[in-house]
Amino acid sequence: MPDTSEESQEAETKEPRASASPPGRPDVDADEALTTDPAPAETAVADDLSDEDIELADMEARFLDDLDRLQAERNDYLDQLLRTRADFDNYRKRIQKQQSEHQERAAEALVVKLLDALDTFELAVAHGQGFEQVHEMLVKTLTKEGLERIDPVGETFDPNEADAVAHEDGDGGPVVAEVLRPGYRWKGRVLRPAMVKVKG
Repeated sequence: MPDTSEESQEAETKEPRASASPPGRPDVDADEALTTDPAPAETAVADDLSDEDIELADMEARFLDDLDRLQAERNDYLDQLLRTRADFDNYRKRIQKQQSEHQERAAEALVVKLLDALDTFELAVAHGQGFEQVHEMLVKTLTKEGLERIDPVGETFDPNEADAVAHEDGDGGPVVAEVLRPGYRWKGRVLRPAMVKVKG
């Protein structure tokens, strides 16, 4: 009679090993079981990229703010420079005008002092004392510098350029009948009004 104990032992050794997987879950391959889940690493990389994007955005915002501030400062400095240049140009023109006026006033004072000498020359010439050339030279020099003679004989009397020291009756409005002493202008400005006799 065959030994049944040995057969049962062999059957037990050949019986497939029970799966270690819990009930209701398919068997997991050994290689697949050893593979780590990539989800946590990908999440960490995404978090790092998100932080870098935020940092770059902050840096860009700060850069734009600094750029706006620098542009505003540049515009302010440029405006101040233009104003300073305009003020300097106005100051330079004002100084030049004042210097020109001072020079004209100095020359005007000199001419006023020469008028008496000019009157004396004219009297000498009128009496034939031979000063015609000297008188002509003096008049020519002063005229070249801006002196104008006021000799309004026959013209309507203008109190701005003549003083009426004598009067005679006549028809019509007041007219200068005679110039007793000529007047003079210096560069268009009356230095001395003419002394005249008015008719009318």
